[in-house]
Amino acid sequence: MNDTAPEHHDVSRRSVLWSAGAVGAAVGLGAPGGPAVAADRSPVRSQEAERPRQGATMTGVPFERRSTVRVAMVGLGNRGAAMLDLYLAVPGVAVVALCDPVRAKAERAAAKVTAAGQPAPAVYVHGDHDYEQLLKRGDVDFAHVATPWDSHFDIARSALLNGVHVGVECPVALQLDQLWELVDLSERTRRHCMQLENCCYGRNEMRVLRMAHAGKFGDLLHGAGAYNHDLRAMMFDPRYYEGPWRRLWHTRLRGDLYPNHGFGPVANYMDINRGDRAVSIVSVGSPSLGLAQYRAANMPAGDPSWKETYIGSDRTISLVQTARGRVIRLEHDVSTPHPYSRINSLAGTKGLFEDYPERIYIEPDHRNDAWGDFSRYAEWDHWLWKEHANPPGTHGGMDYMLVFRLMQCMRLGLVPDFDVYDAATWTSPVPLSHLSIKQRGLPQEIPDFTRGAWKNARPGVDSEKPAEV
Repeated sequence: MNDTAPEHHDVSRRSVLWSAGAVGAAVGLGAPGGPAVAADRSPVRSQEAERPRQGATMTGVPFERRSTVRVAMVGLGNRGAAMLDLYLAVPGVAVVALCDPVRAKAERAAAKVTAAGQPAPAVYVHGDHDYEQLLKRGDVDFAHVATPWDSHFDIARSALLNGVHVGVECPVALQLDQLWELVDLSERTRRHCMQLENCCYGRNEMRVLRMAHAGKFGDLLHGAGAYNHDLRAMMFDPRYYEGPWRRLWHTRLRGDLYPNHGFGPVANYMDINRGDRAVSIVSVGSPSLGLAQYRAANMPAGDPSWKETYIGSDRTISLVQTARGRVIRLEHDVSTPHPYSRINSLAGTKGLFEDYPERIYIEPDHRNDAWGDFSRYAEWDHWLWKEHANPPGTHGGMDYMLVFRLMQCMRLGLVPDFDVYDAATWTSPVPLSHLSIKQRGLPQEIPDFTRGAWKNARPGVDSEKPAEV
C-alpha cells in the first residue's frame, strides 16, 4: 500500500530508482559476514549471540511528549498523498517538510498543506536523495516514508542517524542484515523505527484482538493472514506504479514479497514479541505463470516488459512456528485472478474467527456447525473504533486510525503500539521465504530481533484509552 503516483512523464529515470540496491537485495539475502545460504543447507541461524546489543532495548520506550508533532512526508505518490490528507486531519500535527523528486507532486502536496491553514512546508525536489537534506533540518519529529521498496532501508537509516523517529510503509527493508541494522540503529539512537502496518488497525482486526486477549477463543492454536490481491493490471500500468519497480521484484525473488498485512494482525493476536515469538518459517511456492500470461494477452510487442523473466511464485504459502508451538499460515498472490483477501483467521480451543467474509464460531455461543454473525460482537470493538465510528480516508478507515493513534502517542509521550522489533519480525518472511523456497522447503530460523526481550509480556495495539491531559 505504498504506491507511487501516476506521474507518467519521468518514468525512464524513475524506473531504475535504487537499481543497484535492488540487485544487491536479490543476491544478498543473508546475514552480514557470510553467504545467504549455508553450504550444508542448514537453516539460517538466529544470530542473537553474533550481534551484541549496541544500546538499551527499545521495548517500552515512550516518545518524548510534545504539544505539536512536526511531520515530514518522504514520497508523495498514491500512498504518500493519501496519507498526507490524514495527517492534516489530525489535531496537533504540523506538516513541515515534503520530499519527492517529481516537483509537480511536491507542489500539489504543499498546496494541500496551505489549504488546511498551515504554513507553507519546505519542499525538497532535487533528485532521489534530497531526503537526506530534509532529515538534517533539525525541526522534524517524525518522517513518513512512502517510496518504492528499494529505498525504504536507506531513508529509514538516514532518519535514525539524524535523530528523527521514522515510520515506513511495507516492507521496512528487504534483507536480513538491513533489518538487523535498523534494530541496532533504533537502539543506539533512541529513536523509534516502525512498520506502518495499517491492517493492524482494521475494525475486524482490533475486535478480534480484544476478544482473543479476553479469552473468547480459548488457548490460541493457529491463525492465518495473507495478501491475495490481483495486481496484474496495476503492475503493468505505468500511470499507477511509476515505472516497473514493483513488477521487477517478481524477477528477483521467489518468496512472499508482502507479508506484513497478513502477519502483523495475527502476530498481535498471539502477542508475538510480547510473550511469544516467531521461531521459524517454511515456505513453498507455485510456478510463476500469471504475469507472463497477462503480458502475452495485454502488452504490445516491443513493450519493455517483454525483456523481463518472472521467477516470483504466483502463490506462496508459508508456515511460521512460534516458541509456544502455535502456527501462523501466510499467503501471497498478486499475479492471478483472485478476489481481495487478507484471510485474517484465528482459532483456539473455544472456536475461531474467519474473515472474507467475516464469520465466527465460538463456544458456548454457537452450536450445530452453523457460523455466527460477527456483527453481534460490536461490544468488543477497540476504543478507537468506538470513538471514531466513521473515520475519513482510505482502506475502510484503518489508515486514519493508524495516523491518529501514532500522533496521539507522540503528543502524549506514550509508548508506540509497535516498534522496530515488530517491523523486523513482520518483514523477515521476505528474505526467508525466498530462501526456503529456493532450498525446496527447508525451514529457516527467524532471528530473535528482541534478543530475549520477547519473553516479557507488554502492551501493544490492544491499548487502553489514554487521558488527554
